[in-house]
Amino acid sequence: MDALKRYLHTHTNPPVFLISGAVVLLFLIFGSLAPHELTHGAGMVQDFITYYLGWFYILSVSFFLIFCLVLMMGRFGRVKLGPDDSEPAYSTTAWFAMLFTAGMGIGLVYYGVAEPLDHYFRPPTGAGSTPAAAAQAMNWTFYHWGLHAWAIYIVLGLAMGYFHFRRGLPLRPAAAFYPLIGDRIYGPIGNLVDILAVFGTLYGLATSIGIGAEQITAGLHVLFGVTNDALNQVLVITSIEALAIASVMLGLDKGVRNLSLINLWLAVALMLIVFAAGPTLYELRVFPNYLGNYLQHIVGTSFTLFTQGAPAKWQADWTLFYWSWWASWSPFVGMFIARISYGRTVRQFVAGALFAPAGASFVWFTVFGGSALWEQMFGHVSLRPYNADQVIFELIKTLPFGTESATLVSGLTIVVVTLFFATSSDSGSYVVDMLTNGGDPHPVAMQRLFWAVTEGLVAIVLLLAGGVGALQTAAITTGLPFTVVLLLMCWSLWRVRNQEAASFRAGAGLH
Repeated sequence: MDALKRYLHTHTNPPVFLISGAVVLLFLIFGSLAPHELTHGAGMVQDFITYYLGWFYILSVSFFLIFCLVLMMGRFGRVKLGPDDSEPAYSTTAWFAMLFTAGMGIGLVYYGVAEPLDHYFRPPTGAGSTPAAAAQAMNWTFYHWGLHAWAIYIVLGLAMGYFHFRRGLPLRPAAAFYPLIGDRIYGPIGNLVDILAVFGTLYGLATSIGIGAEQITAGLHVLFGVTNDALNQVLVITSIEALAIASVMLGLDKGVRNLSLINLWLAVALMLIVFAAGPTLYELRVFPNYLGNYLQHIVGTSFTLFTQGAPAKWQADWTLFYWSWWASWSPFVGMFIARISYGRTVRQFVAGALFAPAGASFVWFTVFGGSALWEQMFGHVSLRPYNADQVIFELIKTLPFGTESATLVSGLTIVVVTLFFATSSDSGSYVVDMLTNGGDPHPVAMQRLFWAVTEGLVAIVLLLAGGVGALQTAAITTGLPFTVVLLLMCWSLWRVRNQEAASFRAGAGLH
């Protein structure tokens, strides 16, 4: 018993580790024994949040984007995440690969074709299956996956990186509240913030793991006739978690970094293949229109709130789900990109994490979503009958590959989803362990293993309890409290921004 106490106090933050672990284990037990009750109760919570608090999500996420741009463009942008003479720990290519694959990988493949098509067939306003619906579909897709999404991550990532590397505080969300509550970050208030971050990370990550498993199984069904059912999805999660565990046990540099780079280049290769084989000239022509339409309407889109009827239901299913998903993921992605961003200035951090991944997402959706829209509007095969997890493989069949080449490209798609799955899981294991060990950026191997296994189990329980719907409900429920946390972090960052500005005015430089 004494040895256990020494271990807990040496390698964990006991209140956060024990409370988080106990609550998650209780959830797993209850979800396994009463999946229908879990689904029903979670659905009631989701309906309440989307009906009564949708406005809160819409305003908060738009505020995050404005806030990030203000910090980037001011003098605070010159401040380094570390001492003034520090240099970046990773090359720009490796840095981008890790933040991108950690941030949105699985979702891009899953929704790359499915979301533009769904908005085209069922837009929130106006008639579907028209040229106007196609333009509206890409505008909403860019909105969901563009600047607003990454602004959510940046708020937490910037706060973590600044207070850890520049102020010497632990790498934990609670540290961002030091300007507001001082040393109480080491007490119950700080522990509560970190516990919320653990839940957000686990359930946000479970959403990605769940949809990744569905898409991999759908691809195996298309290629090999494997039944796309819950049992095979569980087997997929179990198998790929083994790959993620191997990566996370190798460590950040040998495991996560290398797997992220491989993943990035394979994803780029897949996109280039589809671009070359698809309606290339059409995509080149419509990309400026898509991007211009998005930028032209970004203010109006950002503050659009549908209040009743089918449009309100559409917004709850799409926009509010995404904003809550990104918020629940923000502890994971934000802490991870903070961990890999030592030595970068605030301006580099914000600009790199805001514009580069968003721009890559725009290109990705133009290639995959644009190809699907072209096929739907001008081709001879309808993609409407297919589910979201299967439609990308059906799109590949329509491209002029030939049967064998189409099979190879579909196989590459499965590999890319698998690696996105693994890189998200191994990165998430690092983050959850840092959250529960008090902010130590070098977590113990066995604890990383524990959380990697736990992530997979949470995804399995949610998938069995209600499929993608249950995964979305978990993201919406856990994202709400952390959105409040992110707003308070903005207040804290604004305070230190003013402190740094005072140093400039006093002629003291950066210190």
